[in-house]
Amino acid sequence: MEMNERELSLRMVDGEFQRDVLDKLARLETKMDGLVGDAQPGRMKMAEDKIAELEKNDVRRSVFDRMINATISIVVSALIAGHDRWKGF
Repeated sequence: MEMNERELSLRMVDGEFQRDVLDKLARLETKMDGLVGDAQPGRMKMAEDKIAELEKNDVRRSVFDRMINATISIVVSALIAGHDRWKGF
């Protein structure tokens, strides 16, 4: 079973293609491990944790802002309501 030149060149190209595909697959696997995480938290887990913390702080901040706005509204309303009384003094 002799191989002619065409079959030999096709096998060489096929072997190079397989090595190239396996090399790219290994790089993809490495990047996926970094993104998702292998034995440790990946970038996605760290991003999800940061988003959860920001959402919690945002809710806390929202409640604080509402309390400040309510206090300001009460003070302004009291000043407007008492304006006529203070005018006569």
